[in-house]
Amino acid sequence: MTIILGAKDIKKSYRMGKVLVPALRGVSFEVREGELVTIFGPSGSGKSTLLHLIGCLDRPDEGEILIDGFNVLRVSDDELAELRLKKIGFVFQFFNLLPRLTALKNVQLPLTIAGTSEEEALKRAEETLKLVGLEARMHHKPSELSGGEQQRVAIARALINNPKIVLADEPTGNLDTKTGWEIVQLMKELNEKKGQTFVVVTHDPHIAETAHRIIHLKDGLIEGIKEAPKRNKL
Repeated sequence: MTIILGAKDIKKSYRMGKVLVPALRGVSFEVREGELVTIFGPSGSGKSTLLHLIGCLDRPDEGEILIDGFNVLRVSDDELAELRLKKIGFVFQFFNLLPRLTALKNVQLPLTIAGTSEEEALKRAEETLKLVGLEARMHHKPSELSGGEQQRVAIARALINNPKIVLADEPTGNLDTKTGWEIVQLMKELNEKKGQTFVVVTHDPHIAETAHRIIHLKDGLIEGIKEAPKRNKL
């Protein structure tokens, strides 16, 4: 099976005053095409730092990151931006939708940035919103949508460019339990039916166990990588 993401001996530290604080201390793992992988660990374990690095939002101090065969440390900032736009989809805890745009326009935006024609972008945005069950809400602005609906819009936006991998940072963290499980179920369905590759950061062990594999992160190190005991039904 094709390796979509490879991380080798990733290290990252941040300076706080005169003190250098290590966030990641040598992390290595791979993600295969079509997998749903969770990065699990407590607050402060380095999960979000790791997601930012593999999402090309930041660069590691040491190590190597390969995304779909591209070494992210050997490309320019412009090439990195192109990689993020075309190869990676992002889902954030707080949705990060533009408040003045409708759901449809929020989803359409990455295609517009990529230079897709207005007609094609509109068509694909409508199809993707239907895929996540929001065909009846696509002309509403974020303030007119529930938290769960906003996260579905965010997932549709992440999918719009047919990315090789979708990275989700605590995607249920701003939702109630029931709505959060519905979002996890949606990601599982997209993984199983569409073959979309997901890497999901979570501190919730129940969500972690819905994946194919669990990467357990603690104090900036991988404590273990294991096959999930079962793909839990939600």
